[in-house]
Amino acid sequence: MSSQVTMNASALSAREIEVLKNLVQGRTYSATARRMQISPHTVDTYLRRIRLKTGVNNRAQLLLLALSVAGSDIDA
Repeated sequence: MSSQVTMNASALSAREIEVLKNLVQGRTYSATARRMQISPHTVDTYLRRIRLKTGVNNRAQLLLLALSVAGSDIDA
């Protein structure tokens, strides 16, 4: 993952970061949606916006971004 992707991560909203943290926890779109009280379609929309803002191209890069954003703030 390039440094440009990491730098763009600072442009993410609080809700987009919350979606990434749920991704790190291994939650599905449906589980994330229930936890955040939104629809699964909205979860998908957040992830598409995250990809656009950060330049992430695939799921592996998305997970690496999620891990870097979540950092030590990962809770069960």
